[in-house]
Amino acid sequence: MRLRKTLSVASTVCLIALGYAVITYGQQNSSPAVYNPYPPGILPGNLDSEIARVLREIDVIEGRAVERWHALPPPTRLGMRPGPNPPVLKDTGTESIETLGELMLFDKNMSPGRNEACTSCHMPYAGWSGPIPSVNLTMIAYPGTAHFRAGKRTPQRHTYAPFFPVLQYNQEQMLFFGGNFWDSRATGYRLRNPDAEQAQGPPVDTQEMGFPDTACVAFRLKTAVYRPLFEELWGKRSLDIKFPHDTEEICATPGGAAVFSGDPEPIKLTPEERTEANTVYDHWGASIDAYEQSVQVSNFTSKFDAFLKNKYTMTSDEMAGFQLFNGKGNCNSCHVDGRGTTNPGQVDTSTNATANPPLFTCFGSANEGLPLNPRNAFYYQDKPDSYGFTADPYGFGYRDLGMGTFLRSGFGSGPNPNRTWIQQAPSVDGQFQVATVRNVAMTPRQCPTTEAGTGKPYFQKAFFHNGYIKSLKQLVHFYNTRDTSFAYPVTSGHCPEGTIERVTCWPMKEVPNNLDTTTGMLGLTDKEEDQIVAFLETLTDGFTAPYPNSDTFTGSCMKCNPATDPDCSPSRQGNGELIPTPPLPPCASEICGVEPVPNPPIP
Repeated sequence: MRLRKTLSVASTVCLIALGYAVITYGQQNSSPAVYNPYPPGILPGNLDSEIARVLREIDVIEGRAVERWHALPPPTRLGMRPGPNPPVLKDTGTESIETLGELMLFDKNMSPGRNEACTSCHMPYAGWSGPIPSVNLTMIAYPGTAHFRAGKRTPQRHTYAPFFPVLQYNQEQMLFFGGNFWDSRATGYRLRNPDAEQAQGPPVDTQEMGFPDTACVAFRLKTAVYRPLFEELWGKRSLDIKFPHDTEEICATPGGAAVFSGDPEPIKLTPEERTEANTVYDHWGASIDAYEQSVQVSNFTSKFDAFLKNKYTMTSDEMAGFQLFNGKGNCNSCHVDGRGTTNPGQVDTSTNATANPPLFTCFGSANEGLPLNPRNAFYYQDKPDSYGFTADPYGFGYRDLGMGTFLRSGFGSGPNPNRTWIQQAPSVDGQFQVATVRNVAMTPRQCPTTEAGTGKPYFQKAFFHNGYIKSLKQLVHFYNTRDTSFAYPVTSGHCPEGTIERVTCWPMKEVPNNLDTTTGMLGLTDKEEDQIVAFLETLTDGFTAPYPNSDTFTGSCMKCNPATDPDCSPSRQGNGELIPTPPLPPCASEICGVEPVPNPPIP
């Protein structure tokens, strides 16, 4: 396909009339037109400098990975295999594929603008979640290769994601378990590995790395510095694909551009070459999964892991929090630790799973009843960018139904590969993956806490899928009081006078269907909430051994003074950035009107 160099005069006049800059396709490497449909205050003021800072940190880690690769003895490829054994790269095969995955994960060339790596949204020092405090505080979702398109959910932590099983529906329990992504759309149906399939999503997500064709990954790998390592592992000449002459121009244009007319494969390959490119894309996913499953990422080195081996004694608050986690707080009903859940007056006689350390997830999904977050940048992307792409044509008519949208193969999700699951969509509307709570409190060394007002510099995070919760204290308080007298029939930013949002006022749920009722009215005291937070902080890796690449943060910690800032506390953290939710239109029919429709209907 030959790309048009310029927009038509008529289209140009139209877009200029709408107030949007126009560029010629392929120009984004030099002077990209910035897409900014956002009201003042949605984007943080330091966004450009923070993106540049993270890219510099990515370069540091990629450089370390290159050095490790060059220092690694090549694996032994046996000329003859004893018996009927499969081919195995002996000795350093494991380290080789893990290093390849790391090099891929930190390669910012894997985006049209060569300005976005997988790790632009997932850095080690933040527990492999969002690395920019001001983004976590404001726009929630991270900007992609085309500035400033942005996604709709918070970046999930990479740690322990490889341990999630293939998505399946348990007929007896009538529940789904497994998959990756917040909505479990990386099912593992084909590769039988959800984490590997998750790694195949961001490179072609229009809001993230943004390639218009999966074959762009194979095309860019042909010139990657680590191509020899890829071919060592996946076969000589495995990248010898004959790409058309316009491939570079195609791969330099963000996905969703009008010039592609919705074609998911604008690179015109022969059937044989397309198969080869698809195979390379599968190897991309498998290699990244190998790294994320390695001890470089998922390494069980927390205080809690030391505690299981009698090498750490919990403080009184940490131990009290652990007991509350397994009892009155009811956290262990979903974030399972390998032991039973107890209630007051009961004694748990089960033993800790020391041979297979607990992952603190049930691999399922739940609707915790979060309010709609009006700071989510996705709602404002209802106008076309300079490529003619509109991320959210429904504006605030969008509702995030989570797994329910995925099972319907709906807007903003992915295709459901299992037709027998479709009928279950109404039973999972509003549900999102139960993430592991391991590393939920991980921060850079310079910023030793996630909590404001403790007297220490803090690293601002965003919790849950829509980032509405801003501290671990708020997270526990939400679970504790969501369904008490603190619940009000208002949207965020409109809590009644005399109440404090996130403290004594919880706005109404974005999706009220299928609510998890194991939480919401737990009866925890303020002190008990703090003790659960103390326990959650014992789940941060890096206690028994330094956590790899956690030393790369070069940004600034956040600070506040409780004496002058009423929001300088874990309870009110982020309240200075609350904005009123605009009047909400009904949920768009393209989302809430897709069969089988939500029951009851979602307003």
